Amino acid sequence: MTKRYIEESIELLKRMVSISSISRNEGEVADMIQETVARMGLKVNRDGNNLWVLQEVWAEGKPTVLLNAHIDTVKPASGYTRDPFAPTIEGDTLWGLGTNDDGASVVSLLAAFRYLSTKNELPYNLIWSATAEEEVSGKNGVESILGKLGRIEFGIVGEPTGMQMAVAEKGLMVLDCTTEGVSGHAARNEGVNAIYKALPIVEWFRTKQWDKVSPFLGPVKMSVTQIDAGTQHNVVPDKCHFVVDVRVNDLYKNQELLDLIKRDEHTKECTVQERSTRLNSSHIDVDHPIVKKALGMDIKLFGSPTLSDQALMSFPTVKIGPGDSARSHTADEYIKISEIENAVATYIKLLS
Repeated sequence: MTKRYIEESIELLKRMVSISSISRNEGEVADMIQETVARMGLKVNRDGNNLWVLQEVWAEGKPTVLLNAHIDTVKPASGYTRDPFAPTIEGDTLWGLGTNDDGASVVSLLAAFRYLSTKNELPYNLIWSATAEEEVSGKNGVESILGKLGRIEFGIVGEPTGMQMAVAEKGLMVLDCTTEGVSGHAARNEGVNAIYKALPIVEWFRTKQWDKVSPFLGPVKMSVTQIDAGTQHNVVPDKCHFVVDVRVNDLYKNQELLDLIKRDEHTKECTVQERSTRLNSSHIDVDHPIVKKALGMDIKLFGSPTLSDQALMSFPTVKIGPGDSARSHTADEYIKISEIENAVATYIKLLS
């Protein structure tokens, strides 16, 4: 039975590749997935471009496990030598945009869901979801439907990890920082240069070491990534704006770290404005049953520096899926058929 589910899933993935599904433009591919999954005999729920299916035999009182992956892609990289929207199988390899990130996880989790849903003895209920806007951390993605799914006890987020298990993931904050000076003529000793006021603050962001270091994610990482100041060469700039990318480990909440940054004496000469605090870090206890099961299967545990929809989930999650993160967002993206087959078998064993 799993062989048929895998074959049908690969055909679905090929159809997904053939339809452009760049973030915030997933409507057409969501239509196709909805129709295809319905033809498989499943009742599909939809909100916007987000889809989800509850297992047919639903037992009240059992905990619920969510199997989630995303249907959107980034734009094709400029270096493609193949048509990114022409799915092509050569030997064990399926080429096309979104095969690795994140179509393989979408269809592998679907195949596992279909198989496991036939098992009445499962100690939990299952939900499979395929959601939008992950690549842009959009508010119309998985975040918009979580309230409709009821209480979730635990979730698997499918992303290309080589079927290794991410038990922690860094969060993200983007900060807009501004120092203010007084304009003046650059040829005379007048004015207050806002760039010079910014320099020690930039250096503080570069060198600051926060106390809490995560065993899986290491330290918090703060990087100044953009800077803008001045109107012309002979005017002392009265304003300097710079952007800080903050990757938060699982020992801090975004708001907690933001408060520490704003209160620090090194930032008192600038304003710090966060764009958002919603993309928090995540982690799961190593004593959680799914982690123990993974260790018993010799699955490697790691901490992930890259962001996923885990950041928007308040319940325990792990990130695990077929493919390789290094292939994501690159030209001539691909997935191995054998990787999908292995993923389906691994998901089933993990959850059985």
